[in-house]
Amino acid sequence: MQEIHSIQQLRDLLSKKQSLKNTVLQGLDLKDLGEQLCKRDLSDTVLLGCSIPQEMFLEFQAKGALIFPELQGLPYSPCRPDLYSVDDLFGGFDADDPCSYVNTFDGLVYTHWQNTGRAEPDSIMETLARRLHDHAMTDAVYDFLASLGSPKIVAIMGGHNMHRSDPDFLKMARLSRTLTREGYLMMSGGGPGAMESTHVGAYFAAYEDSALDDAIQMLSQADSYKDLRWLAAAFDVREKYPFKGDYLSLAIPTWLYGHEPPNAFATHIAKYFANSVREEGLVTLARHGIIFSPGSAGTIQEIFQDATQNHYASLGDVSPMVFFNTDYWTNTKPVYPLLKQLAEGNDYDEFLTIVDKEE
Repeated sequence: MQEIHSIQQLRDLLSKKQSLKNTVLQGLDLKDLGEQLCKRDLSDTVLLGCSIPQEMFLEFQAKGALIFPELQGLPYSPCRPDLYSVDDLFGGFDADDPCSYVNTFDGLVYTHWQNTGRAEPDSIMETLARRLHDHAMTDAVYDFLASLGSPKIVAIMGGHNMHRSDPDFLKMARLSRTLTREGYLMMSGGGPGAMESTHVGAYFAAYEDSALDDAIQMLSQADSYKDLRWLAAAFDVREKYPFKGDYLSLAIPTWLYGHEPPNAFATHIAKYFANSVREEGLVTLARHGIIFSPGSAGTIQEIFQDATQNHYASLGDVSPMVFFNTDYWTNTKPVYPLLKQLAEGNDYDEFLTIVDKEE
């Protein structure tokens, strides 16, 4: 089915008198085009979360439209047709007043998430709205990747507690910058720490190398996501180094961890309510490999999700698993020796490696 995500797309389709059969109209305000639509055959046309004039609702149905109505009273759109941007999530944020975050879209949705039962919604309508939203995010991710011609995706996983001044933060950022310049689309879980370094590196792929070092020095003034000015420092960097538009990256955060705002350097953001759906998507999309920097329980969970996919080749092939920091992954958290043993005799054994240098 063809999907229509903007009013302009719909106007073009109507002007060409093209059929609306097998067409999905997603998240559109149809009040100005209602009369034109009423003159068309709407059989096998799906209206997903669209704003429809009340007087035309029954007429649309009579014309054959299948209508999933817009849900009211929510701070988010359950049928949003596009991924989020930094401006979408943080519009209205003032770096001089870090507490202004609570009034941004991201802050308001997180407050709503807390007030409606957190991970266990107290209303079936809230559950439905969140599931529709996450479905829309997944659809938007695949639309985005299709628009890029199925890019080679590499993910970096790692701990949210990694400080910006940590040497590994700089190493991961440099690694991400190099891979971005070589044509890979970098992806992460979208939060702070190693995840932020992924997108900082991709963001600065368009700049001279010294700019990345300067940016991380600026970011380190608010070293941890627990610092009040963590997000403000990122906006200070963005003001000094505006996005050049040359290189993209994809972040996939979740409101389950809403106390950690998503980082401000990803160009495209798919934010989910359900962490399980988000985690599965992260591991599944990274078909050209995942780099695991030091992390704790969340990172280790992702390691074994990835290992399971590779062990059973459930996606039809296997992909590289690169462990960064030999001492950490063999002694502090001895996951690598276990995986090497598990992989013996399987195709993905040759796709496991452990390194200490980003080169």
